[in-house]
Amino acid sequence: MRLDKYLSNAGTGSRSKVKAMIKKKRVEVDGVVATDPKSETAHDSVVMVDGVRIILENHIYLMLNKPKGVISSTEKGQARTVMDLIDHPQKDELFPVGRLDKDTTGLLLITNDGRFAHELLSPKHKIGKTYVAKLKKDVSSSDIETLEKGIPLKDFTTAPAAARRIAEREVELTITEGKFHQVKRMFQYLGNEVTDLHRTRIGELVLDETPPAGSCRRLHENELKLLKKV
Repeated sequence: MRLDKYLSNAGTGSRSKVKAMIKKKRVEVDGVVATDPKSETAHDSVVMVDGVRIILENHIYLMLNKPKGVISSTEKGQARTVMDLIDHPQKDELFPVGRLDKDTTGLLLITNDGRFAHELLSPKHKIGKTYVAKLKKDVSSSDIETLEKGIPLKDFTTAPAAARRIAEREVELTITEGKFHQVKRMFQYLGNEVTDLHRTRIGELVLDETPPAGSCRRLHENELKLLKKV
């Protein structure tokens, strides 16, 4: 990573401010005064500004309460993405773990830990994702039984889900897969339509009320342990 980017990502200041620091010989890398903002700097280099060590975070884990209207992507384009909601000096390193549809809200994890993301998304671990779905029509006891047995969709048959009727047109559903539009397709099979979908839980991690829609916070250590038990 370029030295100016390293310092900027660590929250030291803007690229222009960082370049001014380097020009004034306020920055040292591994005991040597830095002179070139473009010089390559390793993640574990000892970088000092005015005698104070500047350290990048190794692994970052954020809980985002995703609002409607943003896509789960790191690609910059016309559509607003979840990354536009993140305010972190190492934002360029971060990415969403999996995805939520544009109109689906709720719990989405953001990290820079590829191994962590792979473990959570790996089908072999069968980590449950819990949603609250609001439906256009009433949901019957027979519908709940069908969801729990598994539904034959066009490209695959869903694994047995955990389903609980909250109200006549509201269901809490836990699935272990994460196929494209899966929850919506499951209810379509039942002749129903999802009008609102909100993810409340991944594994044992529950979305709390701390971050309002569109905001995020760091995962607490005990929450991280819940996810890393897989």
